[in-house]
Amino acid sequence: MADLAKMRNEIKKIAQRDDVKYVIGYEKGTYGWRVSPSFARTPEEVDKFIFSPLCVNNLAVYLVLEEKLPLPKDVEKEKKKIGIVVKGCDSRSVVQLIQEKAISRDDVVILGVPCSGVVEPKKMKEMFGKEIGTVAIEDKGEKYVIVIDGKKREVLKEELVSENCKTCQYQNPVISDILIGDEIKEKREENYSKVKELEEKSTQERWDYWKEKFEKCIRCYACRNCCPVCNCKECMAEKTTPVWIRRSVNLSENAGFHIMRSLHTAGRCIGCGSCERVCPMDIPLSKLYKKVEKDVIELFDYRAGLDEEEKPLLSVYSVDDSNEYIL
Repeated sequence: MADLAKMRNEIKKIAQRDDVKYVIGYEKGTYGWRVSPSFARTPEEVDKFIFSPLCVNNLAVYLVLEEKLPLPKDVEKEKKKIGIVVKGCDSRSVVQLIQEKAISRDDVVILGVPCSGVVEPKKMKEMFGKEIGTVAIEDKGEKYVIVIDGKKREVLKEELVSENCKTCQYQNPVISDILIGDEIKEKREENYSKVKELEEKSTQERWDYWKEKFEKCIRCYACRNCCPVCNCKECMAEKTTPVWIRRSVNLSENAGFHIMRSLHTAGRCIGCGSCERVCPMDIPLSKLYKKVEKDVIELFDYRAGLDEEEKPLLSVYSVDDSNEYIL
């Protein structure tokens, strides 16, 4: 992980610039292992910023959130930039937003941090319980050194790291104005093993699997709300004219919502795992989106969020594209 003092120093330089509105980073949460998004509008506010394996949030979602109501007539939009701290997966989200013109490259100052993986909060809860004291955690290669209320404990990284991080191929930010920390040399392989396990099952077995998962959904939309690329002005799941998906919570509508969202993010999802992480019903959403990602790679040889100059997948057509999926 990056040197915290050096990181804060670089962020302070950004925060004090006249053309920067604020910088988005991380700060200690309200209790235990929780870490919260943080907004520094002055160099002094940067002192609360932290960075550790507990920083799981994909901060790119805040780049497209509405900050105010439509401007009055003759009032110009504020043109100040937003600074943002990004890990490898987060940086791909930023690239995707630039590709789709949701933001302009000139709108952001990107501070990239190489990341060897983040801790999965649900695994922390299973290992240490729901309510735990003050927590500090340090990445020591194959292990995490965790300090809870002054008591030190070593845990194998394999036991706590997010499943998505285990096969992340982009541990270094793919785009940045400032890079803090040494680039990670290790190259991980994405084997889609869990997706392949499902693919090998019969159609009925696959439906039985997802039926059990989708029946649990309470349609809280947390998965949608935390996703940087799920940023339509009006979600199709809530439109009333025409009605694409009804708001009732049942298997049919739940399945329709999740299938629609998975296809909506095809060629756009960067695999950060935020959707599954926030799901209160523990639906394995990453497995669904990994399946779509695998198909996109096989059909179009396309990977999301790698080149800001590249056009989004669904905005182009090639005569060499496979048409086997067309009935």
